[in-house]
Amino acid sequence: MNFDTRITDLLGIRLPIVQGGLAYLAYAELAAAVSNAGGLGQITAMSLSSPDELRKEIKKVRELTDKPFGVNFAIGEHGRAFSHMLDVAIEENVPVVSMTGGNPTPIFEQLKGTQIKKLVLVAARRQAEKAEQLGADAVMVVGHEGGGHLGRDDIGTMVLIPQVVDAVSIPVIASGGIGDGRGLMAALALGAEGVEMGTRFIATKECVHASEVYKEALVNGSESDTVIIKKSIGSPARTLRNSWTDKILEIESETPTYEALRNYISGEANKKYIYEGHTEEGFGWAGQVTGLIHDIPTVAELFGRMEQEAEAISEKWSLMIRK
Repeated sequence: MNFDTRITDLLGIRLPIVQGGLAYLAYAELAAAVSNAGGLGQITAMSLSSPDELRKEIKKVRELTDKPFGVNFAIGEHGRAFSHMLDVAIEENVPVVSMTGGNPTPIFEQLKGTQIKKLVLVAARRQAEKAEQLGADAVMVVGHEGGGHLGRDDIGTMVLIPQVVDAVSIPVIASGGIGDGRGLMAALALGAEGVEMGTRFIATKECVHASEVYKEALVNGSESDTVIIKKSIGSPARTLRNSWTDKILEIESETPTYEALRNYISGEANKKYIYEGHTEEGFGWAGQVTGLIHDIPTVAELFGRMEQEAEAISEKWSLMIRK
């Protein structure tokens, strides 16, 4: 099936599918697999320890693929400076930079004069409008179903995407609750020109840093096995539910402060779960799309299925809708 949208044209990709930033998981192996399969893979800069490590990861991606890829910057992390990491992305002339969380203005300033494409993840119409004003080439719009950090307005993808499409002139990439060809076609029907997926890519063979325990939890879980944490401190995020997240919610109900939550919501607690599989000593991000995940394929297999599903839907539409 051939896709021709402003996103495929903008990013130079065959399929309008972008892999999310995935803290501590989006490294060269996964990024290259996504890019080689026709989408846009990404590595996550702020999960790396230094500019040198980022440079190595970029070079590793280029050893594994000659296709476009991106570098994601989670700019909302507590106490993490990103300008020195962004310098590396600029020096290496990466094709795409994406931004999640926080104020992206400094990144736009630093990218001035480059040909790097700029994608901004937003969770509200007003954020999308601001990103367009700043010079974003496209916005990735995440609905309430998504995993990881979300917007504060609890608006689902089905309503949020057409709102943003109507509000901006740049291409919109839909995110949140999308994990197969049906979700891709639904997003296109809503006016988006591509999709971003995060949780679905964790449960793939090439997400080599994710523990088998984490992947199996996604396969065996349902949409009701996720929960929103950190809402009390203004930073809502969706995870798989376990005793650790129950403790987080208990703290939020009694002492809703960042200091009280710090050790429970830290990167170290996240890594305990996703790397080591210690399900009762940490947490793992996940969207409600876990209810649609039933296996752990390669990225190429996943994309092949998505294309078949999309083509079947296209054919069905042609029979259902007659001029």
